[in-house]
Amino acid sequence: MADEFSAPEGERSRSASASPTTELRDKIRDDISSTRELVKETSAAGLEEAKEAVSEQAHFAARQMSGVATALEKVGAELEHSDQRQVGRYARQLGRSVASAARRVEGKNLDEMAVLAEDFGRRQPIAFLGIAALAGLTASRFLTASAKRAEKARTPAPPAQAFASASKDNQNG
Repeated sequence: MADEFSAPEGERSRSASASPTTELRDKIRDDISSTRELVKETSAAGLEEAKEAVSEQAHFAARQMSGVATALEKVGAELEHSDQRQVGRYARQLGRSVASAARRVEGKNLDEMAVLAEDFGRRQPIAFLGIAALAGLTASRFLTASAKRAEKARTPAPPAQAFASASKDNQNG
């Protein structure tokens, strides 16, 4: 006659060969192993999505850089025709460097762009710093604008009745 509180037939034989702590340890190892695999798969997918997003943003940045390069070249040309020839020459050279960097960035993946940026930074350190400053300014303006939009979205609109009473007070006062 089987005891009501004893382990079922299949578990009894396994329990006899292994202690409960060993079973628990094996179960924890299995759980940790499966969790590691899940984290690896998830992080790989997330990394790939991040790379794609960065590549899209980099292509957008390359187009913007082309516009900046054109503007620098035009400003340089105007300055060369005025009293500031040296500054104009430098501005045109900077514009050409930025245009060249933009052409090289377009169509590259994230890893290739990192190598190009490093190479450009070594060859043209002043232009690289200028671009970095411009990118920082652009990013800060973007984040500021995004924060303001998010703040407006969170602030609920006052009810129409409050506007009506406020306008009556202004007319009376």
